[in-house]
Amino acid sequence: MKLKILSLLQIAAVTTLSAQGTRQWTQSRYDEFERGKPSGVAIRSDGSLLPAPSTRLVFTSDGNYLWTTAVDAAGNTYLGSGALSGGTAAVLKIDGQGKSEKIFETKEMAIQAVRVAANGKLYAATSPDGKIYRIDGPGQSSVVLDTTTLAEKPKYLWDIALSPKGDIYVATGAPAAVYKLTPGGKPELLLRSGDQHIRCLLLGPDGTLYAGSDGAGVIYRIKPGEKPFAIYDAPRHEITALALGADGMLYAAGVGDKRTPNLPPLPVQGNQAVSVTILPGSANAASSNTLIPEGSEIYQIAPDGTPRRLLTLREDVIYALTMRSGQLLIATGNRGRIYATNPAVPGVFTDIAHLDASQGMAFAPTATGVYIATSNSGRLFRLEDKPAVSNTYLSDVFDAGIFSQWGRIELRGSQAAELYLRSGNVENPEINWTDWTKVTPNTKPSTLISARYAQWKAVLSPDSKIDSVTLNYLPKNLAPMVDDLVVQGGARMNPQPAAQGQTVQITFPRASANPGFVIPQDPNPPLIAQKDKNSITARWTSHDDNGDNLMYSIYYRGDNETTWRLLKDQINEKYYSWDAAQLPDGGYTLRVVASDAPSHNPGETLTGERVSERFEVDTTPPVPGQLTATMANNQIHALLEATDATSAIDHAEYSLDAGPWQYLEPAGKLSDSPTEHYDFTLPVTGSAAEHTLAVRIYDRFENVATAKTVIRSAGR
Repeated sequence: MKLKILSLLQIAAVTTLSAQGTRQWTQSRYDEFERGKPSGVAIRSDGSLLPAPSTRLVFTSDGNYLWTTAVDAAGNTYLGSGALSGGTAAVLKIDGQGKSEKIFETKEMAIQAVRVAANGKLYAATSPDGKIYRIDGPGQSSVVLDTTTLAEKPKYLWDIALSPKGDIYVATGAPAAVYKLTPGGKPELLLRSGDQHIRCLLLGPDGTLYAGSDGAGVIYRIKPGEKPFAIYDAPRHEITALALGADGMLYAAGVGDKRTPNLPPLPVQGNQAVSVTILPGSANAASSNTLIPEGSEIYQIAPDGTPRRLLTLREDVIYALTMRSGQLLIATGNRGRIYATNPAVPGVFTDIAHLDASQGMAFAPTATGVYIATSNSGRLFRLEDKPAVSNTYLSDVFDAGIFSQWGRIELRGSQAAELYLRSGNVENPEINWTDWTKVTPNTKPSTLISARYAQWKAVLSPDSKIDSVTLNYLPKNLAPMVDDLVVQGGARMNPQPAAQGQTVQITFPRASANPGFVIPQDPNPPLIAQKDKNSITARWTSHDDNGDNLMYSIYYRGDNETTWRLLKDQINEKYYSWDAAQLPDGGYTLRVVASDAPSHNPGETLTGERVSERFEVDTTPPVPGQLTATMANNQIHALLEATDATSAIDHAEYSLDAGPWQYLEPAGKLSDSPTEHYDFTLPVTGSAAEHTLAVRIYDRFENVATAKTVIRSAGR
């Protein structure tokens, strides 16, 4: 048989391990609950749903960025913006009814910080080439500090902190420094850092000032009358926020890769746009000597200086921190999430609000809640200390993959929650799904209409807690499919690996016989078989939409026959090899039948099949006629005719006196028929009176026959 020898590659078997039967769609982990849509529902990182604090939208600005916020004793909220619709940055005043008033505007690009002093005075800091303004009312402002007058002439003014005595502490960048400005006095340099920027400040009740840097991610402590001291070198590039607990614990947020600065530059003069730090989240490393991807970390530093990593957020960038009733609140981007964490339980946090904005930028605490300024878009939200009135959670849409029967829903947690279900056959629930149906969990089956998609909704009471929700379903059994089938002659699959150089590769000549159909997770790698001209190997690909285990049977049928005959059944692999001699010479087709019987009860099984292209079996060599030869004038003239019963003669070769084999051309030159005639003349050298001529004839399946004759000179 003819061998098609191709390159040497390895085979990776793809098997299906799952089986048909009742299945479960379960949501119990944080990442699973995060795919849904909470409204007044909090999601704990250890995997549960709880009622969340009330969150409401207070104000929407006409700009895209609100950088900072503060609240005065009268309950008015102040917002520092980037460029608004008029092209200038501004300070906006929002009263208790949500009415806004622009009380200050400037040609600088951004209001980087607004702070309310103990005496009720309002201060605003701008960047770049910044100034600090005291705002006494609408249109009434005065410059308290112009950074261009400082000896170092810092480019950026990032943050300010106000003391009860009226001192102003200033954080600058390029160069990084901290200044103290006393009423009526000159600026005093408190700290000069080798970093790029001092990004945030926090003034403790005892007068201790904390500063976080960008570049090396260092936290500095500046006590009155003492030399500044670096209390922590964080494993992150930038310290974005600081908060102080009632027990004296300091909390700091770090973002960015330590080795690659991620802080985007503020716009230069003339560019009327302001950029915000937007960092993609991912996993984090544990050491400052390790390359740390994006995301954020929170560090806790005890009063004695002992640091520890409190929390890691892999997908969020932290912009603001504040303490509230013993909880640390965290404002993040770029998904607009607000988290809360109990410092006494490291590593656990709760997603308490999803803001309709990309970045939560700043907090402003009040007696009964916290204001949150956001960017993309510029809005003001209020997070109340009381729970939300409505606590509803909408799960993501579940795709069973195929038409399914929906069964009982199981709830683990508080039974006070109400559950609802709906189903449909398109991915979008708003396109003609069923109405919501209230179901009783853990007791009786649901009444959902059979469909491909399903979704659940939970309504929580104040005491509700959901740990997991499981929906049982039974996919409708679908017949398996044999996607492709090829037959390779001259190849055999053996339990033992084939020796190097003795292999044949069985590949599929096309991606699939069904154009446009993609076999999932099955790249159809080459199958490596042992070269064996007396064997045939069939190979196929298949899939089952239910994920059932499959078993195969293989049948054959000869040309002009109508009956399929079983060659082999109960095949587990996706290939089969057999001796070519099992089939008489001739043309055949194969049929492979896939059955999902291993995963179903008898009588419930389904099958799918595919028929191969026609192939030929030829194990019989050609039959040569009489090889005749005569010698005269130092030339041998030979004649031979050969016939093959099944296939055409492929080629012939001759050897004279045991010499090398040489190609022999048939009469007519083309070797394309079952019978070929050879008429050829060979020169003879030397004086030998006797010569031996041998001719080998091959058919297209490399079956070979040999003819031989002895030629003697005349008179011998």
